[in-house]
Amino acid sequence: MPYVEHNPSSTPNACVIWLHGLGDSGHGFAPIVPELKLPDSMSVKFIFPHAPERPVTINGGMRMRAWYDIKSLDFNSRADLSGVLESAAHVETLIQEQVDKGIPTDRIVLAGFSQGGVIALHLAPRFKHKLAGVMALSTYMCEPSLLAQEATDVNRDIPIMMAHGEQDEVVPIFMGNAAYKTLTENGFNATWQTYTMQHNVCMQEISDISAWLKKVLG
Repeated sequence: MPYVEHNPSSTPNACVIWLHGLGDSGHGFAPIVPELKLPDSMSVKFIFPHAPERPVTINGGMRMRAWYDIKSLDFNSRADLSGVLESAAHVETLIQEQVDKGIPTDRIVLAGFSQGGVIALHLAPRFKHKLAGVMALSTYMCEPSLLAQEATDVNRDIPIMMAHGEQDEVVPIFMGNAAYKTLTENGFNATWQTYTMQHNVCMQEISDISAWLKKVLG
């Protein structure tokens, strides 16, 4: 999987894998790294993968970067499970690449915005190795009814930061909150924060992400 890589000045000992939203690319969130103002001493590498290009049904079959197809805007069937599973497998491979380079899984944060967050929330609860944490921004959950039977205990205690815009018209806030409730009902350590914004990120959220990363990886 191709990606944009942002390396610290010293040898990295931690990594954030950040998955973009529909129609974007790894370049979309790469400029956020300097805005986070993480100290060099943290030695955090950032990886921003590019989703593959595929036809997206709700956009008239137009090809664009997407982690999965969206066949309907219906709450229960928005995310195509087969595409989610395929992308989650690609991200697992990317995680393994970082492990092979000397960064253990418990020093890896899985982050995602919108579609990317769907992949993060699907993979992390089912992942067989402990992660450092999960950051799920302006997103929702694919097939939440499957979580109870498919979740493993490995990552039940890791911090999961969920954040959403109160005026989000792309992924309505109730979808994000439903994902948060599903996680907590299944014993996951999720937190929920809202911001006065639409389907984007804001400066206060960036500041909160920075503080969270310092706590999780510092």
